[in-house]
Amino acid sequence: MKKYLGISGLLATWLVAFPAAAAEISPDTLVDNTAQEVLSIVRQDKELRAGNMAKILDLVEAKVLPHFNFTRMTRLAMGKNWNKATPQQQEELVKEFRTLLVRTYSNALSTYSDYKIKVEPVRSKAEDTDTTVKTKVMQDSGQPVDIDYSMEKTGDGWKVYDVTVAGVSLVTNYRSTFNSQVREGGVEKLLKTLGDKNRALAANDKKAAGELKTVATQ
Repeated sequence: MKKYLGISGLLATWLVAFPAAAAEISPDTLVDNTAQEVLSIVRQDKELRAGNMAKILDLVEAKVLPHFNFTRMTRLAMGKNWNKATPQQQEELVKEFRTLLVRTYSNALSTYSDYKIKVEPVRSKAEDTDTTVKTKVMQDSGQPVDIDYSMEKTGDGWKVYDVTVAGVSLVTNYRSTFNSQVREGGVEKLLKTLGDKNRALAANDKKAAGELKTVATQ
């Protein structure tokens, strides 16, 4: 699970700086253009490469969130348990899941700046509203990693609702964990687990920031 979450951080490498006219661009061109731009940004920014988490989080919060359909992702990850949650719980689940994913991407962003991303052309019709963009992350050593983005066309442009890394769907992978939590203690148990995880990640970020500051002043 930990390894999978780490590799899923590769999503961040192309979702950090969407162009303003994203709605007018085909999904594969959007992915390709953004990947190259974001990799260039990270490579040229010493603070990003050094792991300045505050700066990375600001970047991801500003540029990633508008291009994910977190509500659909959360609903898919919950599966049949989505309808067991009250409207308020559903809203809280989306918020906590979004926070978890954003921190996962942010933690991995600086790690993959030296990788290359190859995007395969999408063969679809102009009227299509759902597609999969297939990419390969080219590593210096080892086999390429396949990452596929399930995307839907909305009035606000193309949005991601699932990601498949090396054949493993993100929402399907989380579904087993979510189902287990709901079985043990209902939706409230899942909310508590997600909240605890996010608070732990935030505390680690704060600790890392303090260590970076100490090193910088020495």
